[in-house]
Amino acid sequence: MIPLSSKLQDNEQEFVEMRTKLANYNFSLGGNWEYDHGSFDRSLDEANMVWLRLPFDVTNGNLDGETTDNDAKIRFGQPFVLKHVYEEGLDSDAQSGALGSFVDQFQSPSDPDAEIEPHWVDKAKQVLGELEQVLPQ
Repeated sequence: MIPLSSKLQDNEQEFVEMRTKLANYNFSLGGNWEYDHGSFDRSLDEANMVWLRLPFDVTNGNLDGETTDNDAKIRFGQPFVLKHVYEEGLDSDAQSGALGSFVDQFQSPSDPDAEIEPHWVDKAKQVLGELEQVLPQ
């Protein structure tokens, strides 16, 4: 994980507005969101291993990522780049059967904090620069 400096950090905005605007730049609400925090994530590579993450905390209201009728306000934290390396092939720990296919739908990364090549950091900085030009400050 490599932290990046950005004008977005500590910026407070309406959640629904940010979700809509960031979707135009291929960001989506990360699957690890809770009622009081979350992140917007964008893959930087075709293999979906290198990600730009925009973490945030909810400062007012409760986060509901499933509805547009949402009054939550968020404050962005420090953006960062992360890389997850996945093993090729089948997951040896996966369970068989209907329940197993539901629970083990995705393989865990073999290296959740893999080394990030400099060109991915440069690409993340470029994307952040574009966002800083169009998002309210």
